[in-house]
Amino acid sequence: MYAWDTNEEYLFKAMVAFSMRKVPNREATEISHVLLCNVTQRVSFWFVVTDPSKNHTLPAVEVQSAIRMNRNRINNAFSLNDQTLEFLKIPSTLAPPTDPSVPIWIIIFGVIFCIVIVAITLLILSGIRQRRRKNKEPPEVDDTEDKCENMITVENGIPCDPLDMKGGHINEAFMTEDERLTPL
Repeated sequence: MYAWDTNEEYLFKAMVAFSMRKVPNREATEISHVLLCNVTQRVSFWFVVTDPSKNHTLPAVEVQSAIRMNRNRINNAFSLNDQTLEFLKIPSTLAPPTDPSVPIWIIIFGVIFCIVIVAITLLILSGIRQRRRKNKEPPEVDDTEDKCENMITVENGIPCDPLDMKGGHINEAFMTEDERLTPL
């Protein structure tokens, strides 16, 4: 349990007076101008800050803005945080945004660069794999006529040259001129 005594009250008043002194035209604020009211065992109370020159309380908006500016110092003075030290009608302070140690654009660039490197590597490896597969396969022969050209036939023990089936030859000894221009 948090022990709240007169020393703690004095520290709280001093912190509020310190916060008020940071506000322009309120540099004369003293600890005696901070009044605590309805202090309970659960450390619950409300407070006002008085203006010494006019003997009236300062507007709540002015006190709230002063506390909001110095909320972190008040929390640190009591070794508390925004969840354990609550000011009603004053929103909690936000932690300052953390700056990443590495800029975001470098991270995005690194990811895209890695993807490009992996893609290029995969393309190169797939090309090498296809070339190896192609070299391992026996050469394909498209036509059976090509197979015949490579073979030499032997008849009656005499090697014979195969006939050229593709182009064909015309024996002009058996052709007459009339046959070339035969009318229909």
